[in-house]
Amino acid sequence: MLKNIFPFLVWLPTYKAAYLKKDIIAGITVGVLLIPQGMAYAFIAGLPPEFGLYAALTPQVVYAFLGTSRQLAVGPVAMDSLLVASGLGALAISGIDNYIAMAVFLALFMGTLQMLLGLLKFGFLVNFLSKPIISAFTSAAALLIGLSQLKNLTGIPFSNSGNTFSKLNSIIHHFFEINWNITVLGFLSILSIILINKYLKKIPSGIFMVVSSILFSYLFNFSNLHIALVETVPAGLPNFVIPSFSMENISALFPIALTLALVAFMEATAVSKSLEEKQNEYKIDNNKELVALGFANIIGSFFQSYPTTGGFSRSAVNAQTGAKTTIALLVSAAIIAITLVFLTPLFYYLPKAVLAAIILVAISKLIDLKFPKQLLKSRKDEFSLYIITFFTTLFIGITEGILLGTLLSLILMIYRTSKPHIAVLGNVKGSDYYKNIYRFESDVIEREDLLIIRFDAQLYFGNKDYFNENILRLVKNKKQIKGIIINAEAINYIDSSANFMLLQLIQELQAKSIKVIISGAIGPTRDIIFTEGIAELIGKENLFIRTFEAVCFFDFKCTPSSLQQKITQQSKTTKPS
Repeated sequence: MLKNIFPFLVWLPTYKAAYLKKDIIAGITVGVLLIPQGMAYAFIAGLPPEFGLYAALTPQVVYAFLGTSRQLAVGPVAMDSLLVASGLGALAISGIDNYIAMAVFLALFMGTLQMLLGLLKFGFLVNFLSKPIISAFTSAAALLIGLSQLKNLTGIPFSNSGNTFSKLNSIIHHFFEINWNITVLGFLSILSIILINKYLKKIPSGIFMVVSSILFSYLFNFSNLHIALVETVPAGLPNFVIPSFSMENISALFPIALTLALVAFMEATAVSKSLEEKQNEYKIDNNKELVALGFANIIGSFFQSYPTTGGFSRSAVNAQTGAKTTIALLVSAAIIAITLVFLTPLFYYLPKAVLAAIILVAISKLIDLKFPKQLLKSRKDEFSLYIITFFTTLFIGITEGILLGTLLSLILMIYRTSKPHIAVLGNVKGSDYYKNIYRFESDVIEREDLLIIRFDAQLYFGNKDYFNENILRLVKNKKQIKGIIINAEAINYIDSSANFMLLQLIQELQAKSIKVIISGAIGPTRDIIFTEGIAELIGKENLFIRTFEAVCFFDFKCTPSSLQQKITQQSKTTKPS
């Protein structure tokens, strides 16, 4: 029982001393990486830099005990930070203290939703975020993050709460007010990070840029060049504070909290699943992951953390440097704690342009240009879905983008299932195979006295009329028809509405002296056929495993073997005769 609640108890009894060195090295590496990332992502969220470090502390410790992934590195991430800024920016919040309070409450709210979704076994919800939606949303969010950092790269002031048009408008109208000292520093930082990542991979580029820029800033007095600095970062661990909220906060923040809960879970799942595929030591449990991430955010909110989840780059580094268990997360948290207690005064001279450069290099990997090109070539409908989601996210809003994209993807799915593929089958000459007459034209024999169809979807209220109309149309086209064989191999479910339609259709066909035979019905469908009266209406003798057996029975009254009868008449409620 305890192992279900605390997954670390599964691996702890078999933990080897050899693992400890790997976990410590990985933990130190990720912890060092988290220092500049955490501060940079706090800037995206519109928060003071220390809140990025707070978000990198407590949530990691909580996830270490509750998470089912052993390599997922939890903490602040760029996309969720942007969602925080976007959601809170749309509200009329006055003063930085109130903004911080709302960001912390958002972590509590989001975590509560994640925990409830996990306890209610709603982990499957992430499956409704299709690849085109995720890719479009991620690419648009990356551009929005980049736009949000332009003020730190140009010195042009504009609000994070403004939309894309207002930000672009500010840049155009204030172009001649650009502080070129800041811009040059920013682009040199970007270039340096790229070169270090390419040629000096063993050096953590983020920490290198932070340390070197602090040194240059101190020696050459960057403040005299009007280059914005981080300045005072409060020292010490975050205090225990109960997040303040009101019913008004809950109603106002619900849409962004739900979006955050699902998007953060989607991010963490994508990362943890990719790591899981590279080993066979453990399995990811989606519902437990929701609970773990939820508790990480809930407990984190009491220690001034804003919303967090599993990070792509940090988790990859964690795995690549040899992390075997979540002890690596505890080591990372210790590095953050040491930084908060002893090292924060060093960040006074850190230029904000350098943090912006770290962000821009990180988010550049989130923009995927290949996938939409593939969609354009082969899947025009999904490409349209991608474009709508991308531009809605970019120009209207992040929450609107993800919600509209998900809604449209569900509508597209419903449309496809409402008009699924129907194949008219014919016998492939010289064989027992029955294939689509339009795909194998000259190789199949189509009969006028027998219609064989295959319906490639479940039968439900949304497509029952489509099924009925097509059957009657095909029957009408065959003047000498005496029988119809429904190949049910692809029908995995028949709902009550479709079942009622089938009973009426069968009666209508039988009234015209047309025999109805069903072949290839799988177990769940067979159960419905027996329990809902279809087997009784057509006769159990008209159920077959394979199409050619049904044809043989139709033509020559071939008697099925006892094994065939046992299989075709097996169901949960009906014993074979």
